[in-house]
Amino acid sequence: TNKIRPKKADFILFNIYFPNGKMRQERLDYKMEFYDEVLKYFDSLKKKGKKMVICGDYNTAHKEIDLARPKENEKFSGFLPIERAWMDKLVAHGYVDTFRQFNQEPEQYTWWDMQTFARQRNVGWRIDYHFISENLLPHLKKAWIMPGVMGSDHCPVGIELAF
Repeated sequence: TNKIRPKKADFILFNIYFPNGKMRQERLDYKMEFYDEVLKYFDSLKKKGKKMVICGDYNTAHKEIDLARPKENEKFSGFLPIERAWMDKLVAHGYVDTFRQFNQEPEQYTWWDMQTFARQRNVGWRIDYHFISENLLPHLKKAWIMPGVMGSDHCPVGIELAF
């Protein structure tokens, strides 16, 4: 008899809460050290041909399109040039921002400050991402943000991969 076997979905899933750097300089230094060390680890796996999904709260908005008020926030952790440069480095090392593969629209956020009722005004930041290694790009079918899902200052984000 012919048995249909599903294709093996062979990838490593990382779900990471990246450090927040807002408290003080020491915390920002810790955040940047964490970023550098985790990228070294990702790269070591990529060199072995591993496929990776790296999702989580990166605590950094990558581009101006990724937050409501970029000019007002460029001196605050979460949108500092050094943090954004690391996100550029992540991309340069062969990792893909899945959401931006499908959506180049502004005002697409994943986090809002609850104290200022920012969600009601959609004054947010996109700091939650699914990056994938480039070798997974042919399997990426969808990526989305679900801003209508309440219950947190963040909203769910997702991707669909097909093998």
